[in-house]
Amino acid sequence: MKTRIVIAACLAAIAAPAPAQPAPMGILKPVPRDDLVKVALETDKGRIVLALDRGRAPLTTANFLAYVDKHWFDGEAFYRAFQYGSGGIIQGGVRSGGKQLPPIEVETTAKTGLSNKAWTIAMANAGPGTTHSDFFIMTTDIPAFDAKGADIGFAAFGRVIEGQEVVKAILAAPVSPDKGEGSMKGQMLEPAVKIVKAERVPG
Repeated sequence: MKTRIVIAACLAAIAAPAPAQPAPMGILKPVPRDDLVKVALETDKGRIVLALDRGRAPLTTANFLAYVDKHWFDGEAFYRAFQYGSGGIIQGGVRSGGKQLPPIEVETTAKTGLSNKAWTIAMANAGPGTTHSDFFIMTTDIPAFDAKGADIGFAAFGRVIEGQEVVKAILAAPVSPDKGEGSMKGQMLEPAVKIVKAERVPG
């Protein structure tokens, strides 16, 4: 299954939002309690530890943890890396046949209150109801990936808390000048960086 990250050649300027008006007393929405789940990705280039925000993004976190608990990320890879702005993006996921759970809806940043900032992990998608296992980590803020109006954007659901240097090493790894289709051409890691093991971390 092809999963994409669409990046426009030129991003439209985003108007500053109007100042928020205080909500009447008694109807303030409760802020979700921190409920973080740690996951370690052991890769060929080192260890990345993620803190997944189950409190704010329960659907997306549950989906990712299902792949972790089934050990379906084990032996898979980060297969894509490219520069973006002052940083870049690395992408990985399950690409072996037969190891895909039913797709989930995109749990948008408008719903979760999260944002696609530097060191965020987010799920890739090809439109509504197409989120499977592909995920990406960004090393720079990308507000264009947040939901805006009819644009569902990409579901941020956690952050890198250890191993930022490993993410940078993957981003700097060599890519094939010829592999990849469309916007992905020239962004495919060669060789791909293997995810040796993905597992929950206690605490």
